[in-house]
Parts: sequence; C-alpha cells; structure tokens
Amino acid sequence: MDGNEKKWENGNGTEEARAEEIQMEEMLRDLTDDVQVPLSLEPEAVEEMLLKRKREKKRKSGGRYWRKNAGIAAAACLCLAVGIVAAVNFGGLGNLVSGTADQAVSGKNSASESSMAEAGGTEDGTVENMVTAADYDEIYDYIQEGVKQQEKQARLFDSGSATGDGAVAYSTEESAMMDSGAAADTGNTGAATGDYSDTNVREEGVGEADVVKTDGEYLYLVARGKVRIVDIRSDEMDELAEIGVDEDGEIREIYVEDDRLAVLYYRAEYDDGETGYDGYFRNFTCTDVYDISDPTAPEKLSTISQSGTYNTMRARDGYLYVLSDFYADTAAPRSGVDLYVPEVQGGMLEASDIYMPQGGTGNSYTVISAFSLADPAEKTDGKAVFGNSGICYVSTENIYITESYYGLADVTQTSVRKISYHDGQLEGVGQTKIDGTLNNSFSIDEYNGYLRLVTTVEPCDTGNAVPILGDGLFRSDSEDAKSNSLYVLDEELEITGQITDLAKEEQIYSARFMGDVGYFVTFKQVDPLFSVDLSDPADPRIIGELKIPGFSDYLHPYGSGRLLGIGMDVDEEGVTTEGVKVSMFDISDPADVTEMSKYVLEDMYGTDVYDYRAVFVDVEKNLFGFTAYGDTTEYYMFSYDETEGFREVFSRELMSYGNVRGLYAGERFYLVDGNTVISYTLDGFEKIDDIVL
Repeated sequence: MDGNEKKWENGNGTEEARAEEIQMEEMLRDLTDDVQVPLSLEPEAVEEMLLKRKREKKRKSGGRYWRKNAGIAAAACLCLAVGIVAAVNFGGLGNLVSGTADQAVSGKNSASESSMAEAGGTEDGTVENMVTAADYDEIYDYIQEGVKQQEKQARLFDSGSATGDGAVAYSTEESAMMDSGAAADTGNTGAATGDYSDTNVREEGVGEADVVKTDGEYLYLVARGKVRIVDIRSDEMDELAEIGVDEDGEIREIYVEDDRLAVLYYRAEYDDGETGYDGYFRNFTCTDVYDISDPTAPEKLSTISQSGTYNTMRARDGYLYVLSDFYADTAAPRSGVDLYVPEVQGGMLEASDIYMPQGGTGNSYTVISAFSLADPAEKTDGKAVFGNSGICYVSTENIYITESYYGLADVTQTSVRKISYHDGQLEGVGQTKIDGTLNNSFSIDEYNGYLRLVTTVEPCDTGNAVPILGDGLFRSDSEDAKSNSLYVLDEELEITGQITDLAKEEQIYSARFMGDVGYFVTFKQVDPLFSVDLSDPADPRIIGELKIPGFSDYLHPYGSGRLLGIGMDVDEEGVTTEGVKVSMFDISDPADVTEMSKYVLEDMYGTDVYDYRAVFVDVEKNLFGFTAYGDTTEYYMFSYDETEGFREVFSRELMSYGNVRGLYAGERFYLVDGNTVISYTLDGFEKIDDIVL
C-alpha cells in the first residue's frame, strides 16, 4: 500500500491485526500472480519482491507457459511510414493553467466542484481545463470527492457489474523496469559514448538511471544493498569504495555524469503521531548526490527528497528530473495537510504548484523535482500532478504523464498530460484524451514537435464486462471487439489526423518509432506485418504486408534499412513455441518489408527484454546481447552478417535471473550478474578476471 500507511493504535486495531491484513494481501497477490499489477501502487520493497517472484515463476515454468499459451500468440508488426501526421478521435484539449481553479473556462469555480463522474472529460471527448489549486482546502475537497467516487466503484465491483456513469482510472507499469518493446528512440542505434557503452536509453539525448554504470575507467553498480565502485583500468578489477544509505532506505538505481554520482533510493519514515494523529508511515524518494572526482573517497554533497515511491528519473543538460508516486491519506483530517499534500526538500508544495486536472482520480499525485547536478544543494523546481501515474514518457523537451480509464465512454481511454522542462524549470502545458490504452512507454513518442501514440481500443461493454483481479477493473471479455489506433498530436495537443480500426481482434504488444517511420507489433494468431504510409495526413494508406510466424516483442534499429527483433518463434499453426527467436528485418522499402534472417534458441521460453536497459546493443561493433530463460538462465551475445546471418559469439550460464547487464569499456566486456562481475576480451570473449562484491 503506497503513500501513508497507518499503524492504528486507537483501540480499533493492533499491530497483530495489521500483520494479518498484510498476510491476507500477500495471499491475494499469490492468487493473482499472472495479473499485471501496477507497480506504482506497491511499496518499493514489496514491488521488488513481487517482480522477482514473477520472474522466478516464469523461469521455473519454462516451456510449459509458452507451450500452453502460444496458440493465442503470434505477431503482426505494423510498419508505419509516418509523415508528420496526427490523430485523435476528438478535439478536446485542456490547458494546464498557472493560476487558481476559478479560472477554469468551463464555468465551474473550482476543480473540486467538477463531478468526478465527469473526470477527464465528457463522453464526446471534451476535456476540462487542468488548473492549479487555489489553496489546500480545495485540494482536500478534491480528494474527498475522489473517495466518494472510489467507494461508488467499489460497490459496482462488488456487485460484479459496471455502469457507465462513473470513471475508473488505473495505472499501467512504467518503471522502466517492465517496459518491453524497442530499446531506444529516434536515431539511437546503441552506439557507445566515448570508448565505453552507456545505458540503453529510451530517448536519445535523455539520460536514465540504471543499476550499473561506467565512465570507462570505473564501474558503479548496485550490489547487496550498496553502491560499489570498481576500478577497471587494468586487467585485474579492484573494489575501491562502497556507498550506503540509511538503514531504512533501499537503493533503486544510480546515475553517473562527469564527476557526479546520483544514488536514488526509497525510504519509509515513521511518525509516532505525537502531533495528535495516530502513528503512520511516510514514503520518500531520495537522491544523494556525490562528488566522485576521487572514486576512492566519494564525497556526499546533498540529498534531495520528495514524497512518494520512486517512479523514474531522467537527465538532460546537467539537470536531473526525478518522478515519484505519492498517495494521499484519504482518512486524514482537513488539518492534517502534510498527509495529503506532497513535500519536496522538506517543505510542502505550494497549492499553486499542484495541478488538479478534472481527469484525475483525486487521491494520488505524480511528484516531479528538478535540480542541477553541479549545484544540487537546493531544488530548482518542484511540481505535482493529480492522477494515477501510468506510463511516463520523457522526450528532450517534455514530460508526458498518462492515465488510463474505463467507463468514461464506450471504449477505454487514456489521458495525456504534458509538462515542459528546461534547465530545471517545469511548466504545465496541457492535457487531452485519446481512445484506447498504451502498452508501454514505446507506444508514445515525440518527434519534430509532434506526439505519436499507438493504443489498443477495447469496448466498455457493461453487459459483457468481467472483473479483473489485481487492478479493480471491469473489462470486456469480447476479444473480437478489440482494435488498435494511431494518433499524432501537435505541440498544443490539438488533433492532426488518425488511423483507427487497425489489426482488429488483436492487441498491441510493442512499438517502435524511427523518425518518419514507426512500427508496432500486435498479437493473437499468425498475422501480417503491415506497412502504412502516412506521408499525407489526410490519406493514410496501407502499402504492404508480410505474414510471419512468431512475434517480436523487442525492436531495435540495426544499421541502415535494418530492424532487429527479439521475441518468440511459433509454428505455422500458432500452437507451439519453438523457442526464443531473433529476427533481422529489411525495412529499406516500407512497402516490401522482409524477414532477412532468423535464429532460434531452442528450449528457451522467455527473455529479459521487457526491461530495455538490460539489452546490450552496439551496431558499430556489430554486437547485441540479452538474457534468455529456460531450464537454465543464459546470457547470449550475437553478431550479424548479411550473408551468414546471426552468429552466437558468446554465452554464459547465469547464477541470477534479474538485473543482469552487459557493457564494455575499451577492449573489455563486463558481465554483471548480481554481485559478481566477470571481464572478458571484447574480441573473442576470453575470460580475464572476476570479482565478487
């Protein structure tokens, strides 16, 4: 349970009762292990445990899972030759207004007066203005209105049916940990920075944190609860220093730039309730910034803290932007402002820094802090946006926060909220809503000022709806009613164009945009790979298709006119999987896409490509690597030749099955497996050294 977890001590319950409640929650999670649970709704420790449990279950099940389910899965990859076009199926636009809520153009005097049954807009797509709060009282009223709507939805859920008069908002997994799909944005081919490899990032030019980093001379990695600094300047590796956090903290990721190291961690702070309120826990995301000019003696410069659990982090032009998910204590009294208003750097955000879109559900925020790595002593800016944080995508200029809904209209919908950023300053731009829901952060992409999105659209057919355990939703069980859509929005989030009803009866599995060309993969049975020409926004045309068995759930540009795919091989009948498949597609002619070559790892039934940062790709060195799961866990490295096809150049059985990274510095390749680092020659992959941390 994220946010402020209470420890009741007023006679209505005990610590033992709370322990039983936690045990019951764990039992429910065990029963719904196969359901995608939004990670942002879990405490960080539980989140990690659940993730490892899911991975272990997938690994142990081996081929049984895929053999059983492959009959419903193979893929079509829609190749979109995208001109600068756009599409949404309604024109509603809500601006983020720096001012008070009584400035809303809808005629309502405050955000809290807007009925949450209208949250996010009306069924025809009209979206209310998104405005900042007038004061904390308005925020409290907004939250309480959300509580009423949640109680209403709970009653609907208990009854086993849904009506169309209230909106259900729900999150989807972003943490960059669970993203599947493409590994990088426009033009990013996985090339190194200098003579060493960098993290496989979502957007070229926007840095990301990870569990392992290198600057070419040292490795920085998270191992056994601490950050370890390892000297890799010679063949023999040597641990130089370690960095820990408070005993109640848990390190999530790290980021390295020049002589700065940022350690991002989660901590829970207990308040005993001496101020008159019962004891409770507060969750914080913290960033410790270190000077590592002397890696043997890292010097701590400052700590930036903010309310909520860690979501993600991005870096641009020397500034860090940290996002966290804060859940308001809905049972707090009006006077308990610190329980329902988030903090940044020890001070509550001003009401004027909190955006209150009518599309929000009223009890959770995405908190954003921005600060300089060079001078991190004080925060540069801080903002919060109401709404269940779903997929967060960060371009080189804007932060997009999305939230998906069931029940606002006849189909599922997604709200898109845009926050611009520059040199540590944050400013709300606007919001809109599109039909359908995003698969992951690769389903949303910004290019030349246009925002492109691909979604899967499902009907909200209450007569055919079934409850989905784990997220409290009702969704239609009518598979034949699904379809997919492509949307592109301009800088003001206004409509430009659209394509709808793509790949009916299927669902988006991954996406990839490459400048004026985009791809998205759907799956159900063996289906065609479509090419769509969108150079004329008014006349999009399907110009080609290719039928292939199997599917790719990871896509990466691999040189001019080539696209690498990593996924699963499926027989022609779509019944049995043959193993993990790597494919090379010729996309030089979007009207005639072909599968140039494929390679199958037999008896392997899953990969780690859902976390794009775990994939090593360097096109210039003609190498790519990833982890595959079967009866054993293996790390594989491949090269590609147009004549010979794929060649396996290296493999190693792993001791762990999570947070495995491959990277290089100079002429050495480093395989990080948990708390073990093994070095190899980059040419030939002969072992050089190993170190256990």
